[in-house]
Amino acid sequence: MDETPIEVASNREEMAKMGSTDQTQLILARLMEGGLEDNETCQLLDRLTKLLNDDASNQSKEPSICDVIDDVCLDTVLSYLDMRQADAVRGHAALTTSAYLKAAGDGGTKGLHTFFFDRVKRGTYDDYIVAFCVAAAIFPIAPDMTAEMFLTEGFLPSLDPLMRRKWKSRKVETACLEMLDAASMNTQCREAIHKYCADWLEEVVDQDLSELSQAGFSADPEIQVSEGSIAMRRHSATVQNLAAVILAKLRAVPSAQQAREGNDEESRIQPATTSIDDLSKMFTKTLLTDPENGKHSVEGLAYASIQPQVKEEIARNKELLKTLVKTLSDAPAKSPLTYGALSIFMNLTRYQPAQTEEQKKMGQLKAYANAAGKLGPSNPLNDDGHVAARCRQVFDAGIVPVLVTHSRHGSIASLSIIISIISALSVTTSLRGQLAQQGSVNLLIAAWTALPDTESPTKRTAAQALARILISTDPALVFGGTRARPQNSAIRPLVSIIPPDPVADTRDLLPTFEAIMALTNLASTDDDTRATIIRTAWPEIEEQLLSSNPLVSKAAVELICNLVQCVEGVALYAAGSADDPAAANRLHILLALADAEDAGTRSAAGGALAALTGYEAVVAGVVARPRGVDVVLGLCGEDGEDLRHRGVFVVYNMVACEGEVGRTARRAIRDKNGVDVLKECAKKSRRAEVVEVTVQALKVLLEGS
Repeated sequence: MDETPIEVASNREEMAKMGSTDQTQLILARLMEGGLEDNETCQLLDRLTKLLNDDASNQSKEPSICDVIDDVCLDTVLSYLDMRQADAVRGHAALTTSAYLKAAGDGGTKGLHTFFFDRVKRGTYDDYIVAFCVAAAIFPIAPDMTAEMFLTEGFLPSLDPLMRRKWKSRKVETACLEMLDAASMNTQCREAIHKYCADWLEEVVDQDLSELSQAGFSADPEIQVSEGSIAMRRHSATVQNLAAVILAKLRAVPSAQQAREGNDEESRIQPATTSIDDLSKMFTKTLLTDPENGKHSVEGLAYASIQPQVKEEIARNKELLKTLVKTLSDAPAKSPLTYGALSIFMNLTRYQPAQTEEQKKMGQLKAYANAAGKLGPSNPLNDDGHVAARCRQVFDAGIVPVLVTHSRHGSIASLSIIISIISALSVTTSLRGQLAQQGSVNLLIAAWTALPDTESPTKRTAAQALARILISTDPALVFGGTRARPQNSAIRPLVSIIPPDPVADTRDLLPTFEAIMALTNLASTDDDTRATIIRTAWPEIEEQLLSSNPLVSKAAVELICNLVQCVEGVALYAAGSADDPAAANRLHILLALADAEDAGTRSAAGGALAALTGYEAVVAGVVARPRGVDVVLGLCGEDGEDLRHRGVFVVYNMVACEGEVGRTARRAIRDKNGVDVLKECAKKSRRAEVVEVTVQALKVLLEGS
């Protein structure tokens, strides 16, 4: 082949002058020629990917470039997915393959099928490696198509003699197991692997690694061993670990068929199998002895840690927890290693969802039906006490700063897991201050802001975790000083969870309650924050005043008690007359809450009235409202001294009011036997400040006209 035109055509400007078909042919010729540096290969693959993407969107307008990509060309592109290629090259080749399958449609599916089975039929180690690597790489790209190919009759049984050959090839076995690892994410494939491969996977895992040093390395003259393969009589440690990962997936997420088999054969004597506990111990040992090569062990533990007993073993192993934190800290952003490590911590810290009595009964009936009449108790290791203890152990391992770092560069999937972990840690009240100190508040606010609206459940989880932390933490310590993030940035996330989740099956008021409590804490700081809360959330807050849940209603009144300390809050109540029916209605509701059954609600409403009655319009509104004065005097007769203090303060504000409004108030209070009520209040009270306000109110009431 004449190389001159290829070298000229490799120039971007020259290639840009050509048609897409000519460009495709020249790129393929250059890739087939070989001898390129990795960066050159990546550049060519990127150009081909762009051409294929353009072709996919323009197929109706001109001939497809896929017509010039024959079996040989496709073989060339797919060969760059070989595990022996550089990681960068494999990544770019995966993008090119994805673009090709999209552009070629059914032709691409047929071409991939032909490539895969032609390579497998040849039966050389080199062909096996390439075929298995291609299947492993394409499974995440086109899972349905690859699963159909993977489940072709006779393929999986053919792997048994390959893996049981006397002379082993580490690369062939690694490629094969990576393919099975990718396929095990598919339910049908997982069932097939369990059926055809579980026995020899068990044999690989059960091999004694101490014998490896005694195994002779030699080439079997009957087997063609390609360059770079290692022929030996034992499976390598990497192969054994990868086989254990696949078994962990089969054990941790059993298919329906496996569950049925387990029930049918429970009474029979079964051959010994490697349990999930055994596999987790194997992964743990590998991570502690060789953490640099623990990628597969992390993935295995991510599946094994679904099981309650494994969670406990991991959480109790301080050395392992610190190793996992270090592994996560060193892992690249958006990598499988990062996702695997995060999954382990999520499994350790996940609380069981709260259930109503009806949901519990339905779950029991379903479990009873699925278990063929055998219903066992829920595992106690999943109860809240055990989860809380694991959360403490994970926190003590130093996970939070690592999560904060990863949250800045992670994918939406990894950010969702990070939020889930922080949310679980925030359930423990004693950890909330330390979570705030280590950056969790900034993490949650930034995550809530960055996540799209399509991730509504994750955003609600982030907002609820933020609420829990801010309930128990002094806002000045979180947002004060030279910190860049303002306090008001926490308001919108908190407000977003005041209304119940519209898509939830049940109405969970806990997020509503926690959000209002957190806003109450923020509203205790300054008028700017109070004004922002009013502008952002007043309709939602006002709606919760009449909540059927007394705790939510009480929390809303306590928040309003803080909000009316600013001018904007007073303005919502100050009209208090026919001129502003909305303000009059608000005052009516507040007076009703001051007469509620719950003492805490009465106390909060009394505190709000104590602040509001410093304004003439509110005093006029209380007097004009039927039973308004009765409610205020009722607070003065309470058994609790705090409630009496609020009541007499409201009375003092009313009787000390000037002008016609003050005279009307004093007259109304006298008519309701207010003098005797105040005298009785003074007798019952022991605190000096309560007695002092009561005496002042009596003095004004008796002296005033």
